[in-house]
Amino acid sequence: MFINAVCGSGSTGRIVTGLMDALEEQGVETLAAYGRDTAPLEYNTYRIGSDLDVYVHGILSRITDRHGLYSKAATVALIDKIREFKPDILHLHNIHGYYINYKLLFDYIRNEYRGRIVWTLHDCWAFTGHCSHFSYIRCDRWRTGCHNCPQKNEYPRSMLMDSSKFNYRLKKELFTGISKLELVTPSEWLLKVAAQSFLGEYPGQAVPTGIDLNTFKWRRSDIRKKYGVGEKPLILGVANPWRERKGYSDFLRLAREMGADYSFAMIGLRHKDMKGLPQNVIGIGHTDSLQEMVEWYSSADIYVNMTKEDTFPTANLEALACGTPVITYDAGGSPESLNDSCGRVVPCGDIEAVKEAVLELLGLPMAHMGSSGTPEKALAASALADENVAYDLQQKCRERAELYSSKRRFAQYLEKVYRI
Repeated sequence: MFINAVCGSGSTGRIVTGLMDALEEQGVETLAAYGRDTAPLEYNTYRIGSDLDVYVHGILSRITDRHGLYSKAATVALIDKIREFKPDILHLHNIHGYYINYKLLFDYIRNEYRGRIVWTLHDCWAFTGHCSHFSYIRCDRWRTGCHNCPQKNEYPRSMLMDSSKFNYRLKKELFTGISKLELVTPSEWLLKVAAQSFLGEYPGQAVPTGIDLNTFKWRRSDIRKKYGVGEKPLILGVANPWRERKGYSDFLRLAREMGADYSFAMIGLRHKDMKGLPQNVIGIGHTDSLQEMVEWYSSADIYVNMTKEDTFPTANLEALACGTPVITYDAGGSPESLNDSCGRVVPCGDIEAVKEAVLELLGLPMAHMGSSGTPEKALAASALADENVAYDLQQKCRERAELYSSKRRFAQYLEKVYRI
């Protein structure tokens, strides 16, 4: 039985339904309990609470900074559902998101539930007093005890109180000392960080997030023509939404400094962020269309991920699967999906290193390709950087992405985590 904020949508929701598919193929009955939005009808699901409950939980959290300590009636009903379903394994994912009372849930787990507990951490919320990430501000209070949280206004935002000290102590009390609990993380980085927290008493393993390689693969599109890119190299950036910690200012600075000979595209901009963009930057709002994203990845020459904190960004994998090399900051788990054959990892915040990596991957002067029917990306018109070299780079990107196919990663869950 799975518990997650969403089911079938977003990265964690798609992981849940993918695991359900893999388990069902093995003859295992599954149930996903989720707290927000809707779930695909073809899956066995249970909605925790209601939209009103999520709204009230969110409002109270913004006042008291006690996120995860409301939704009591919804959680009592969930526990009744667990008793009814009687799962051998209770697989937790994100239990934050204004939909569940983690104290009631873990009191039940500690005192009554006798099956195995698998907890896949997608961020750091489980072992902090407030935030889900702390790398950007270089905070290490989570190691010894949170207090006076410097990110009170970040998710899960509190506008009034700071309860980080209380939250940290309660989580440590509730989340430790539980038999048959084991951790899974999407990245080696998060596994190492969790091991340094009060969750370090539990066994854990890293199982990277996978992607659907049938969806993410090179596809011809008219994006270059539609947006007037022409023969220029196209540098792509994606965030949801763009913020400073996701590299907003750094990406704009990169575009300004590289100048009009290069085109840049930023996907996931809020309306207010689209004002005053440099002339060589194409601003695109949030999109839920996977097809549109595939066309952008396929049209770009390089995907640049300037995030300053992330667990294991699947956008890197999506770009690679579409044949596009990736440049990323050495931040969190972002570098783990790359090697020198398909991208570059540069020091966090080093714009000059990003520029050098771009030029190294592209070469100069630039020419447009497409006569051979290979992906229409710009490439260097030098003796070494011919169409064959460019095609080889794209193939290496795809080969790297194949290591992270969802089928491969779900099989790893079956063998290593569920032990089926």
